[in-house]
Amino acid sequence: MIGRLRGEIVLKQPPFLMLDVNGVGYEIEAPMSTFYELPAVGEHIILFTHLMIRDDAHVLYAFYQEQERLLFRTLLKISGVGGKMALAILSGMNAGEFSLCIQNEDVTALVRIPGVGKKTAQRLIIEMKDKLVVTGSALTSSAAAPAAVQESPSSEAVSALVALGYRPVEANRLVKSVEAEGLSSEELIRAALQSLIRK
Repeated sequence: MIGRLRGEIVLKQPPFLMLDVNGVGYEIEAPMSTFYELPAVGEHIILFTHLMIRDDAHVLYAFYQEQERLLFRTLLKISGVGGKMALAILSGMNAGEFSLCIQNEDVTALVRIPGVGKKTAQRLIIEMKDKLVVTGSALTSSAAAPAAVQESPSSEAVSALVALGYRPVEANRLVKSVEAEGLSSEELIRAALQSLIRK
């Protein structure tokens, strides 16, 4: 199992990134909560990782904080929750916000996350209530490979939201609603996801 990586960021295209570790490039998927904390391309960082082995692929997930990875692993134990949904949950809200949703039994906030329907939200609330104490939270990957083409921050933000499970039309609408000159793709994604939580 690969538990931690330290290396240089060579590509950031949410939810994908590539980390160069002693000349080996690791393709990684990470939640937006991690992307918000990443330094610029060319900088070094240490990330906690979780390797998921499937019949068709080996997918490496990375997290800025150990708490994020712990929550991710706990979510994977919930019936009906896979890597893609767990990633979407951690992208839609941070550990604290997720914990509040569970404690307050806020189904409405949870169903705003792509792929989470009412039944899944109710199951999350029931099964995660006891587990949140264990995780210390107060909180199937996409087959597409990261492209090297330089895109505008807006188009990168839309692509990231689509990769997280939002429909293209919805992703475009969300980005346009928060679009402002000078914002990076990460800032646009954060604003778009926060606008959903505030609804």
